Amino acid sequence: MRAVPVLAICAMATISSAASAQEIDWKKVDEAIGRSAAVSGDVHRYGFPRTDLTVTLDGVTIKPALALGSWTAFKPMHGGAMVMGDLVLLETEINPVMAKLIENGIDITAVHNHVLRANPLTFYMHIGGHGDPVKLATAIRAGLAASKTPLTPPAARASQPAIDLDTAQLDQIIGVKGQPNGGVYQFGVPRRDPVSESGTQLSPAGPTGVATGIGFQPTGGGKAAITGDFVLTADEVNPVIKALRSNGIEVTAVHSHMLNEQPRLFFMHFWANDDAVKLAKGLRAAIDKTASAKS
Repeated sequence: MRAVPVLAICAMATISSAASAQEIDWKKVDEAIGRSAAVSGDVHRYGFPRTDLTVTLDGVTIKPALALGSWTAFKPMHGGAMVMGDLVLLETEINPVMAKLIENGIDITAVHNHVLRANPLTFYMHIGGHGDPVKLATAIRAGLAASKTPLTPPAARASQPAIDLDTAQLDQIIGVKGQPNGGVYQFGVPRRDPVSESGTQLSPAGPTGVATGIGFQPTGGGKAAITGDFVLTADEVNPVIKALRSNGIEVTAVHSHMLNEQPRLFFMHFWANDDAVKLAKGLRAAIDKTASAKS
């Protein structure tokens, strides 16, 4: 049998993925989950901000875009679609939501905190699955309905709230272009090497949750509250911890989000409220300890 060149195999995989994306009726997926997706490449991502919650941390009222944004992303794969996501839940919501998700065939891949000292405490349930995307969407909506997560799509904003920070300087320091979102200035820093889950490459990195995510929420006088998560391999974990802590940034959690990813990844969450430029430089020092892509 004639060997098939590697490039030909990659091309066929790309064509197969494109064909799968065309075969999915995304309108039906939107209807099942109850809102329209943000589309990046072949990934359809749905956001469920916890606008019903008022969460404070060290005197800062956290905006949904900073740390209270549930999301789920669908990517075409052989046999339908794979789905992954992160649901923001109160302690009392964890078991009802988990029961409903399991009942409907969604896998639970992690449950944990992201920040400390928040009032009320929030927890984060990471999920995964693959199959018929409409069935997956229906299952996720049923799970969310077991919480008080708002299921009515948020009204579209006429314009983004002003970001009272020197965003151009932040862009220069972090090394990628940030984006405003609901009063928060957000960065996504992808890794150099590809990440796959159950054999499917997770790209684009940001929408599939495998880019280092950083949010700056202005707190006045050039200061900002920051949080997010670094996406790390095992040998990067302690160098990044040391870099963050030496720059006055608290490390609040280290854990996994997925079950079958390659390479094995760890997610490190952080918090600080200080001069935004100072914090950006500390974050840059930590990014420099990782195999991150340069813009």
